[in-house]
Amino acid sequence: MAKVLSIVLGGGKGTRLFPLTKDRAKPAVPFGGKYRIVDIPISNCINAGFNQIYILTQFNSASLHLHIAHTYTFDSFSHGYVEILAAEQTLVHSGWFEGTADAVRKNLVHFRPQSPTHYLIVSGDQLYRMDLADMFRKHVESGCSLTIAGTTVDRASASSLGIMAIDKKTRIASFMEKPGPTKDISEFKIPQELRPERRSGGKDYLANMGIYIFDAALMERSLTNDFNDFGKEIIPDILSKQSVNAYLFNGYWEDIGTIKSFYEANLDLTSINPQFNFYEEDLPIYTHKRNLPASKLNYCTLNQALTAEGCIITNASISRSIVGVRTVIESGASLDGVVCMGADYYETSEQRAESRVLGRPDVGIGQGSIVKGAIIDKNARIGQNCRIGIDSMERSDGEFPLHYVVDGIIVIPKNAVIPEGTAI
Repeated sequence: MAKVLSIVLGGGKGTRLFPLTKDRAKPAVPFGGKYRIVDIPISNCINAGFNQIYILTQFNSASLHLHIAHTYTFDSFSHGYVEILAAEQTLVHSGWFEGTADAVRKNLVHFRPQSPTHYLIVSGDQLYRMDLADMFRKHVESGCSLTIAGTTVDRASASSLGIMAIDKKTRIASFMEKPGPTKDISEFKIPQELRPERRSGGKDYLANMGIYIFDAALMERSLTNDFNDFGKEIIPDILSKQSVNAYLFNGYWEDIGTIKSFYEANLDLTSINPQFNFYEEDLPIYTHKRNLPASKLNYCTLNQALTAEGCIITNASISRSIVGVRTVIESGASLDGVVCMGADYYETSEQRAESRVLGRPDVGIGQGSIVKGAIIDKNARIGQNCRIGIDSMERSDGEFPLHYVVDGIIVIPKNAVIPEGTAI
């Protein structure tokens, strides 16, 4: 029988998601009010029946370790596990992971004892639902030793992605990494008979999603070199020597590796028909079970809003926003286009009394504060009558004493304290 090991690539420093990655690994960034980004690829694997999963990371992995330990526990009969492999010094390797392929190479010593027949490689910062079991079936049927998942994109998007030219049998004829906006790539257009009808409209090219299925023997052979990256080096090298299969994915796929894409993907969840649907009962997205009470909403106005469990919201107006776990919002507050990640704890009465002595607001959003177009990280303290993203003022990207501005989006960092009456 086939034995598939799933490997989630946790990425590097996550500089494009800074400051959300200042104190945590990119896969551990909260998403959708109650999840972490890493829950998406892990859930895709589990739903496909691939429940032997490794996560490769090397930066700020403490919160990721805690989340994985509290969330993914399998019974002794399933033989399933989710394990984190952080970069480590050994007698053979003493440096950091130098790329996606190098991360896998340095951990083969941990994979080999499992005697896998295949490796499934997925990215840790993408938003999608894929039937990975179907991809595996198509991989086996193809007779190829490598299958690459691809999604249809338009010419503008193709500029910054790896694109593949395929034939009518979905074999990859050629591969190009980030062709740029001016290069003629018309020969990479998808054959007409393979184009999915519902993804037409200028989406003529097939982009590498960074999701691969390798036969174990090919994985071993392909890493006996000093190549560090799958997309730039390993894949072109394999293509020059043997046939590679493409798996066409027709669903929603979004790279949420930047502040802008992260913000927009979160807010899209509040749409009437979001592109990514958490409400698929047969294909759940798993996360930490916190055993929190239902959210309490007192005299509130909500429009296209998501509230996670454990929130206490009083006399507030919330529009096109996400309110994360344990968020406390006081009377008269207003949120519009806000991604609020919530809190890791409830403050006790003693802690609130101590905060008042120190002149520090409570965790949450204070009375009369108005917030628009912002990301509020966990455990932030926003005082009364603050105005964030409301007043007409110049907001250039950069780091400021109380906040950051990235891609024009205000980011209130984790554990931030915003004094009463502050205007940002």
